[in-house]
Amino acid sequence: MTADHYFSAEPAAPEKRSRIQFTAAGRAYDLAVAGGVFSAGRLDPGTAVLLRKGDLPTAATTGTLLDLGCGYGPIACVLASEAPAATVHAIDVNARARALTAENAAALGLADRVLVAAPDEVPADVTFAQIWSNPPTHVGKAELHALLERWLPRLAPDGVGWLVINRNLGGDSLHTWLTSMGWDVARTASQRGFRVLRVTGKTN
Repeated sequence: MTADHYFSAEPAAPEKRSRIQFTAAGRAYDLAVAGGVFSAGRLDPGTAVLLRKGDLPTAATTGTLLDLGCGYGPIACVLASEAPAATVHAIDVNARARALTAENAAALGLADRVLVAAPDEVPADVTFAQIWSNPPTHVGKAELHALLERWLPRLAPDGVGWLVINRNLGGDSLHTWLTSMGWDVARTASQRGFRVLRVTGKTN
C-alpha cells in the first residue's frame, strides 16, 4: 500500500480509472475511482462498516454535514442522498480525490449539495450538524490527533461525529484519547475489526 493518497495534494500514481459498486441504506451506488486515491480497488471495509452501523441522516435532517477525508466520495454521496434537505462539505487534501467526488456527486444529481473543497477552503465560520469520517490512521497518531483537533470542535453544540477506526490501528486508544480531550464518546458498534465511535459535545 502506498501512502501517496494520504499526503499528496497531487498524487504521483497513474490515474488508472475504474468503478466501484456498493449498496448503502438500500440504495445502489456506482462510483468512479482512480489510482492515487484511498481504497481505489474496493469500498474500504471501514467505510462499509461506518455506512452500515452509523446512524445515517434522513429526509428530516437539515443543516450542514462534513465528510472529513472524502476520498472519491462514497460517504458524501450517501449522506447527500439520504438527506436531501442537507448540504454536505466533502474535503480532502488530494486533488484527484476531490475531482472524483465532484464527478460522482454530479452523476448522482447531487452537485448542488455536495460542496467539494480542500480543507483550507472551508469557511472558518461554518459549523457542522454531523461529521463523518474514516480517518487516515496510517498518517500516524500525532497527525490523526491534529486532524481531529482541527475539525471536531466545529461540530454544532448539538452536533454528532461518526468515526470508524480499525481496532488494530488504535481504535481503542483513540477512544480513550478523545475522552481525555473532553469529548463524550460511545462505541456504538464493533464489526470486522472496526470500531464505530459516536462523538458528541465536550463534557467540560
